Amino acid sequence: MKGEYFKEVSRLTPTRFWINNVTVQEARWALEAGAVGCTQNPSYAWKILDGSDDSGYARELLQRILAEEGDDAQALAVLQRELVRRVAEEFLPLYQQSQGRLGYVSIQGDPFREDADSIVHFARFNRQAGPNIMAKIPATQEGLKAISILAAEGVPINATECMAVRQVIDACETYVESTRGLRHPAPMYFSLITGIYDEYLQNTARRQQVDIDPSVLWQAGISIAKKVHAIVAQRRYPCGFIGGGARGLHHFTEMVGANAAVTINWKGTADKLLSQDAPVVCRFLQPTPFSVEDELIEKLEDYRKAYFIHAIQPQEYEDFGPVVLFRSTFEKNWRSALDLIAALRR
Repeated sequence: MKGEYFKEVSRLTPTRFWINNVTVQEARWALEAGAVGCTQNPSYAWKILDGSDDSGYARELLQRILAEEGDDAQALAVLQRELVRRVAEEFLPLYQQSQGRLGYVSIQGDPFREDADSIVHFARFNRQAGPNIMAKIPATQEGLKAISILAAEGVPINATECMAVRQVIDACETYVESTRGLRHPAPMYFSLITGIYDEYLQNTARRQQVDIDPSVLWQAGISIAKKVHAIVAQRRYPCGFIGGGARGLHHFTEMVGANAAVTINWKGTADKLLSQDAPVVCRFLQPTPFSVEDELIEKLEDYRKAYFIHAIQPQEYEDFGPVVLFRSTFEKNWRSALDLIAALRR
């Protein structure tokens, strides 16, 4: 049936559809189309404030928050939580019907405060928005410390900003160790941000004038995803896989067949896939050619860091190029929202 693409993906493969940074209406459309989860990030509040269909509601809500909260950063954190609460309410019936297996909405804290104590604080704070709220935590050295605390407390976790195989392994190992002995641990997913990783490598190759076949470069992120997928299965980590940061339709279609969820934006990605209504093809299970991996390993240092388990250390995660690129968008939009708050105060 026309417009059933994501439902067909779920019917024919283990791949699932999650939606990213949605308005309430987009959340409803996504659920109708077959979405089973949702990710939000620190750009969310600014996206809603800056001309979305929900901007009027968001600005009225912000004015009420500012009347009670004197600290600008805290006011923004409250605004983000309350905006995400509305989306979480849309996914709550799915969460309840699935007995907590589906219907999560993940939310991250202040991107300028990512020490372990602050991450834990924002996770507990955001969990107040509903039972299906999942704490989104960067898989950095400080984030791993926060994961160990929150997993032991039974907080559902989305370990995000993963750009390297080693990051995923460290996040999964931290979760396994922290939940040892718990009878019913809350779930943890890790988000491998394939799209942003590809964008970063393409920018690097262009800037450094690396002579590399564009078709080879196009496969970089998905080849990392395939290695992660195999390792997680081999080691039997009890963690869910989310592919994220899509920069093209292929960041969904090339993942079809993976035992994973893929999170994409509604406008420009999910809506296009629905309108195209292409056949469901399991592309992910096709191995990456050795010649492709060899050329990427030979020519791009940041591919080697992402691909080889011992090529990067936990203290390097926060300053790893693709992680910095990903976080820079959050910081820019969080700062834009703070600027708006300052203007409203004046």
